[in-house]
Amino acid sequence: MMSQRLLIVEDSKPIATVIKQIARSLKFDVVIATDLAQVENILSTDTDFFAATIDYALPDALDGEAIACVLSHGIPSIVMTGKMDDETRQKILSQPVIDYIPKENSQAFLYLKRVLHWQQTNNKNTILVVDDSSSARNHIVELLKRRNFNVITANNGVQALEKLAQHKNIKMVITDLEMPAMDGIELTNEIRRVYTREQLAVIGISGASSGIHSARFIKNGADDFLRKPFCPEEFYCRITQNIESLNNIAKIQHAANTDYLTDLANRRAFFRSAESRIKEYINKKVPYCLAMIDVDFFKKVNDTYGHDIGDQVLKVIALYMRKHFGAGLTARLGGEEFAVLLHGLDTDYLHNKLDDFRREIAVSAIPAGDTSISITLSLGVVFDSLDEFSKQMNEADNALYAAKENGRNQIVVFGAELDD
Repeated sequence: MMSQRLLIVEDSKPIATVIKQIARSLKFDVVIATDLAQVENILSTDTDFFAATIDYALPDALDGEAIACVLSHGIPSIVMTGKMDDETRQKILSQPVIDYIPKENSQAFLYLKRVLHWQQTNNKNTILVVDDSSSARNHIVELLKRRNFNVITANNGVQALEKLAQHKNIKMVITDLEMPAMDGIELTNEIRRVYTREQLAVIGISGASSGIHSARFIKNGADDFLRKPFCPEEFYCRITQNIESLNNIAKIQHAANTDYLTDLANRRAFFRSAESRIKEYINKKVPYCLAMIDVDFFKKVNDTYGHDIGDQVLKVIALYMRKHFGAGLTARLGGEEFAVLLHGLDTDYLHNKLDDFRREIAVSAIPAGDTSISITLSLGVVFDSLDEFSKQMNEADNALYAAKENGRNQIVVFGAELDD
């Protein structure tokens, strides 16, 4: 993938250097222009820029002329300005810029980094805009697209619920209050029957002058409220704040449910998901197995090569688990103990999947500093059990213990170890 390019229009060398460092940290290639003549010269042959930062006042363009020049080439632009009177602000905001940033202190550059990062990542966020007025809807869509969001639209609440059912990746709904068929407050209520605040943000909008609507929206499950007409600045601040909140919650949930070393599910997440999946398999009579996996002589690996190499071994096992059990539920339960829940055609198919995995690990050379090491795994497995999940885990654990006792590097099926 080609690097994204940033055009920096700035006559102050120290400020241009700071912006360049910020851009490099976000993996941008940088082109710098120090006056309007240079900007025109560059853009006469090269307009392939992801975005631009534009100093409002340049030696040969004191009154923001460079902004219109860059925007005329379709390059999304952020204006950096030391001039912050109301007239200048209105002049900047009347143009389709991404944002403007007053060059007041170091916070300006931290904010610039955030804005550029949002421009790179907002395309992963889908927003549903609901309004029966096409002009109001189009205005919001245009503002969102300027910030690189994916946007879906609906004319009323009923249509909005259909769109939510069709598109599972919607992160936010922006809804007008006054609409036919189903108004914004009814829609918010319906959304909250299905989606929690952790899954989806709702922002209510109304042109009504009464202050009661903001309270009604919030009490019915909205996260925020905007009164029309709103200025783009306030709009972007509310949108960004709510999207960042959702993303932070998602990160916290990921951390709570994921093993930090291997990025597999952790014990807590595995127990919760496996229990519900097993009930489903039993109800639908789907063949399945639950397997416990343990690294043979793992203490010896740690004692001989050190804990860093031990961690490397665990990461490699996780990679192989993803490769072999992609559709299954995989987890690191702790230490050198792993688990997998698989469903498939029949017992033979599932047993072969597990054994292919065991064999590939056994013949693999795992890098360990200047050398490489071989390891083996023992597996205990339960097939198509109707027992409670906790009992199945005990049974798989007993079978794993039997695999260790029988000489390791093998699969033992619960029940079969009693046949010896």
